[in-house]
Amino acid sequence: MFRSEYADVPPVELPIHEAVLGRAAEFGDAPALIDGTDGTTLSYEQVDRFHRRIAAALAEAGVRKGDVLALHSPNTIAFPTAFYAATRAGASVTTVHPLATAEEFGKQLKDCSARWIVTVSPLLDTARRAADIASGVQEIFVCDSAPGHRSLIDMLGSTAPEPEAAIDPAEDVAALPYSSGTTGTPKGVMLTHRQIATNLAQLNAAISAGPGDRILAVLPFFHIYGLTALMNAPLRHGATVVVLPRFELETFLAAIQNHRITGLYVAPPIVLALAKHPLVTQYDLSSLKYIISAAAPLDARLAVACAERLGLPPVGQAYGMTELSPGTHVVPLDSMREAPPGTVGKLIAGTDMRIVSLDDPGKDLGPGESGEILIRGPQVMKGYLGRPDETAAMIDEDGWLHTGDVGHVDEDGWLFVVDRVKELIKYKGFQVAPAELEALLLTHPGIADAAVIGAYDDDGNEVPHAHVVRQPSAPGLSEGEVMMYVAERVAPYKRIRRVTFIDAVPRAASGKILRRELRERT
Repeated sequence: MFRSEYADVPPVELPIHEAVLGRAAEFGDAPALIDGTDGTTLSYEQVDRFHRRIAAALAEAGVRKGDVLALHSPNTIAFPTAFYAATRAGASVTTVHPLATAEEFGKQLKDCSARWIVTVSPLLDTARRAADIASGVQEIFVCDSAPGHRSLIDMLGSTAPEPEAAIDPAEDVAALPYSSGTTGTPKGVMLTHRQIATNLAQLNAAISAGPGDRILAVLPFFHIYGLTALMNAPLRHGATVVVLPRFELETFLAAIQNHRITGLYVAPPIVLALAKHPLVTQYDLSSLKYIISAAAPLDARLAVACAERLGLPPVGQAYGMTELSPGTHVVPLDSMREAPPGTVGKLIAGTDMRIVSLDDPGKDLGPGESGEILIRGPQVMKGYLGRPDETAAMIDEDGWLHTGDVGHVDEDGWLFVVDRVKELIKYKGFQVAPAELEALLLTHPGIADAAVIGAYDDDGNEVPHAHVVRQPSAPGLSEGEVMMYVAERVAPYKRIRRVTFIDAVPRAASGKILRRELRERT
């Protein structure tokens, strides 16, 4: 068993809104949230006061402890206020992808028995249709304004008493994001107030932001990575969060320059853009102190290329998953120059890990040996909503969560994630990691992006199949060139056997490759 080298942290026995905004009075007029597109700013005093008034209005509307409220919105400065208002009123918040179809949204609403929706007017039609599908929704609120719907802005004038929901941080669910886990079916992940708040405390020893720091929130708040790294963590310590609704490179670069951003939490596609896109040189990014990448594997060479271009320490990585609230590993800010290339970091405080054999799951492996990563700690989810069997398959009776990820630890405790158990390609009995081939493909000057999946040849063998996005400068890049480039650099069993050229690699908002979509195309 591998243990964190950091001292344990006591469980944080507070509702998440208290754990995050408990020091709001201390930070007072300091900017908490800034709209990165129009500059609208909310101070800590305003965020605290606004979320309390909206909580009062929600309670007056009928929101009660035990209810589920669906928060369906892109990143805005209203999102955190809505989230904390809902939890203060006693609700659990299920976050919804703003690009979800009405059918996908309706399925989520039905699965978690949501009674309330908070959305924005451009998404109102989808929310209405989803509510019709689910049939249990009592009311749809909007963050901005729309005829026939109560607005969070109007709720700020509520004179109703502030709700005093009796929240048990250890048992009551604060957030209910949906995750596919190690299988393809989205499931509601029950994260209690204590689990989320304690994970913030666990991360603090290795990585934190405080007054004077400016964090750019471009990854979505609805995803647990954004919810923790870009919303809860910086607001807990008095940093300023500059909010963007989506990633558009020019807007993103302008926000870094104009708002003097100090820290970036991103996914690998953004690192790729920072490393390779010619637009980057047209902006002043000198305020940046560090970049952390998570949510998907980041190639070590790409991390170095990005850092060298921007004059920063190597891009650090972090590791976790929705079911882990989400963090378990991070490259500490004070160790970014010493961390070995490609590592996702060291265990954060209060976290234990095992690496077990893929062939013999009961066998623990030592440093340098690759196997499935198992995690135990206070951040392990309460379980999957309404799915006790799938919860039991994910978390064993000793409390170890089986991540489905393959990795190994070096002698100094740095974790390296090789790939997903389910994504490993078995070519004639040899295991091939798609992430390794993807990282290699990205070093080709004519390739802008790439994804690799397993496909079956005429003999029934599973073979590596690359889906490649050409650089605009290399429109004539051929299948043979791609295959030869890889063949010259890997063992024979790892060679790419098929190449398909595509316009874009399908990715989740978190940056993860949607391999299932690629499989469905082939």
